[in-house]
Amino acid sequence: LAYGQSDEYSFVLKKDSTLYGRREAKLVSVLTSLFTSAYVLAWSRRMGEGTPLRQAPCFDGRAVAYPSDAILRDYLAWRQVDAHINNQYNTVFWALVAQGGETPAAAQTLIRGTDAAWKNETLHTRFSINYNDLPAMFRKGSVVTRVRQSVVVKVKEESGEEVRRERCVAQVTHEDIIGDKFYAQRP
Repeated sequence: LAYGQSDEYSFVLKKDSTLYGRREAKLVSVLTSLFTSAYVLAWSRRMGEGTPLRQAPCFDGRAVAYPSDAILRDYLAWRQVDAHINNQYNTVFWALVAQGGETPAAAQTLIRGTDAAWKNETLHTRFSINYNDLPAMFRKGSVVTRVRQSVVVKVKEESGEEVRRERCVAQVTHEDIIGDKFYAQRP
């Protein structure tokens, strides 16, 4: 399981995982390195061939051992709430700047101390934006799980026949991980 929003990702390993002997420094080093490599390799596919990667990305990492599934779940819920709060703020901020003609400083002053209702109302009345209609990826972040799928592992040269096998593949969704439904579907 992994959860991410913006440039922050959390990777969850099973309690019984023996990956790299559960050595904290090794896990952090390898996961951060793999994440950075995947980011670079996916750049042109996600951003378009005409959008160059202007500088090398750099990500930090840390390992935390949560003492129970309940505390881990609270952490993931906090991350998703944080994604929503940050996205709602940024959506209002950039609407005020790009469409509302406000300077960045003026937009910050307008938003400072406001609640979610004010942000939603401002988006709706001034910019005809319904926050709930924005893509879930931005409102909820990305959830990465492993699912079993039939995949083509090779094609026979002589017949062109596909050879398929069951494999675990990463699946990215943008769903609620705060409530019980997500966890009930993935015991």
